[in-house]
Amino acid sequence: MTRAWILPTLFVLCGSVVATGLVFRGKPGAAAPLLLAFVLLAGVNSPLIFPRSIGALEAQRRSAVDGRPVVFWRSGCKYCLRLRIRLGRSARQLHWVDIWRDPAGAAAVRAANDGNETVPTVVVAGRPHVNPDPEWVRQQLAPST
Repeated sequence: MTRAWILPTLFVLCGSVVATGLVFRGKPGAAAPLLLAFVLLAGVNSPLIFPRSIGALEAQRRSAVDGRPVVFWRSGCKYCLRLRIRLGRSARQLHWVDIWRDPAGAAAVRAANDGNETVPTVVVAGRPHVNPDPEWVRQQLAPST
């Protein structure tokens, strides 16, 4: 199991344990919404909500060709989640690199952030920007997209 799935798995397991306890206490009506809430938390903190990740080298190559920004992220990061949600459909136009799945991506982020793996780090025209405003990121996309 990769690190990206540890937090979502813990959410589902904890929710299952608490819901099971409620069922055994005779409160199945309270168990169902609680379990649903934990499953939703797991989904939001999983890689599923993000566009498909590619490797850092491929993202940098594609960015050089099409000029689109590269977003370095990791699951469980509330700032990455905020960026993803606020970008909405525009998020698909960016190149996403999961630093927990790509060692080259993690190295690129450390190089840009004085050895720290601070995400989201958005690279636009070769310049890294740490935790930028989502509206600013949207403005960096080509007007026709």
